[in-house]
Amino acid sequence: RAMKKVLGILGALMFAAVVLATGVFLHKKSQTRPVVYQTASPVTTDLVRKTVATGAVVPRKEVQIKPLISGIIEELYVEPGQIVKQGDMVAKVRVIPNMVSLSSAESRLNKAKIALGDAERDYLRSKNLVAEGTISAADFQRSEIAWEQAKEDLKGAQDNLDIVRKGTSARMATASTTVVRATIGGTVLEVPLEVGNSVIESNNFNDGTTIASIADLDDLIFKGKVDESEVGKIRAGMELELTIGALPEKRVRASLERIAPKGVEENGAIQFEIRAAVAPQKDMLIRANYSASADIVLEKREQVLALDEGLLQFEGEKPFVEVETAPQKFERREIETGLSDGIQIEIVSGLTATDKVKNPNTDAVPPKAQ
Repeated sequence: RAMKKVLGILGALMFAAVVLATGVFLHKKSQTRPVVYQTASPVTTDLVRKTVATGAVVPRKEVQIKPLISGIIEELYVEPGQIVKQGDMVAKVRVIPNMVSLSSAESRLNKAKIALGDAERDYLRSKNLVAEGTISAADFQRSEIAWEQAKEDLKGAQDNLDIVRKGTSARMATASTTVVRATIGGTVLEVPLEVGNSVIESNNFNDGTTIASIADLDDLIFKGKVDESEVGKIRAGMELELTIGALPEKRVRASLERIAPKGVEENGAIQFEIRAAVAPQKDMLIRANYSASADIVLEKREQVLALDEGLLQFEGEKPFVEVETAPQKFERREIETGLSDGIQIEIVSGLTATDKVKNPNTDAVPPKAQ
């Protein structure tokens, strides 16, 4: 009996201990854990507000070389990437004569030969007559002039026939229209034709066939588009920083030269074209039509006090922050802000670099377990 009594007491004590432990656990679990807010201090930094324009780097001046006559490409003297000077030969064109023009030129030559023979006979007859004293010296002089003119007419008719047949003549060899020459110095960007291709001369009814395009790659510009919401904030002379698609690790400087006075609708938005002079690059090869994006600096502040914009709170349009006065004790403080780069914002007044600002967006962080 005594043993049963002892066992009963022990069982009661164990049950009481379990109930007590469970109660303590549930009590602790039901208690609200204190919220611990993270804080951050303002920093001194440079702030830049900018907009981005997309476009391409292109030569300021690109010239298309076209023939002065129609015909067939007989020779090509250049290839893409080659450096040429003004006046260098680009190609040679072989003329395909027009049959009507050829027939007319041959007829003119034959008439000139007949006229020359007639003038020569008249000249020789007059020469004999003036020696005999039958005609005056003035009459003889007229026949002599007519003979000289007939010789020049024959040469002109022969030149005309040569030009129709070959595009040039013996007397015009140095000014041959069959040889196409570079009109500017620079780099050959493109030669879209091959030997044997037909070409057409440029005239009032046709732009003509492009044999090659030449540009000065030392004089490049950036052409891009800016949205109408930003165009009012930019002006000529602003500095641009280009990121070129093919050279992503490089940064290229440019200076804004022109903003289009008229916008163009693209994808439902009004875009304005801009043009900027690209600074010369000695250690970098920039090819024509490289895609690029330009960062345009709209406003800049150097070494100013700045705070993460996410720490700001607002009452209406007035910004304020909560500054820590004691561990996890905060007071409201109104501030004046300035330039924002979209991540950080300038603090004009209301804070110092040593202030600790509450992060209102911080999730509750439980205190460390004891």
